[in-house]
Amino acid sequence: MTYFGFLLYFVLFPILALGIIAARDEHQAKKLPGFDKAQFWHIVVVHVLLALVYTTPWDNYLVASGVWSYNPRQITGIVFGWVPLEEYIFFIVETILSSLWWLFIARRVFPTGDFAPNRRSRTTGSAALAALWLLFAGLFFASVFSPELKPANYLAITLSWVLPAILPQFVFGADILWHYRKLLFWAIFVPGSYLSLVDMIALKEGIWAISPAHTTGILFFGILPLEEVLFFFVTNILIAFGLTLMLSNISKQRAAAWRLGGFKGLP
Repeated sequence: MTYFGFLLYFVLFPILALGIIAARDEHQAKKLPGFDKAQFWHIVVVHVLLALVYTTPWDNYLVASGVWSYNPRQITGIVFGWVPLEEYIFFIVETILSSLWWLFIARRVFPTGDFAPNRRSRTTGSAALAALWLLFAGLFFASVFSPELKPANYLAITLSWVLPAILPQFVFGADILWHYRKLLFWAIFVPGSYLSLVDMIALKEGIWAISPAHTTGILFFGILPLEEVLFFFVTNILIAFGLTLMLSNISKQRAAAWRLGGFKGLP
């Protein structure tokens, strides 16, 4: 199986299925309570662009340093930096797949009770994330220069990369995210699990490989590294959190009030 074949069977076909469901829901006028439905595709495009811009340096580092590698017989050979064309396409289609799944869930899973603003949850949650980032950023740099810590390299660089992107989401709306916790659970758990499982197929087919020297050695089903599972879950966290905060009417009200206050203090 080629990388493009993997994308077709395991990402593009599910996108088509979810797209048909979304069109049917739209035809049936199924509501998206609490969210600005008209802005959905605009926000998806924003997330696609963010995925390309933010993920490209991180992904190039992983390939250049030998954490990831690709079978040259199973890719086109078109490479930008160190990363094959198919990988950039994967950034795009994963974002679209996860966004359509979010839309499916958001029309069917609703929060219980009224929203209760909670500034403490935002400050404590943000402080905890900042502390975690410092820990894993330090571990990453240590793993680069210390052979003993090299197995922590993939884990540390992934968390060093993702936590700064989650932090502003917590600062702005940790309480909003908690309000939509049921939606977020299903929006993250299902695509994170699905992509982790199909990743095993790609690994068995030899489309890509993960260096044992850069990983902890913790494997699921004897083949799937812990770090790969983490990667698919954190990318879906970014997408689900972003869609929820950017489309939520509560977020829009908070942003408007913050803007009227001259962007002073916490929003």
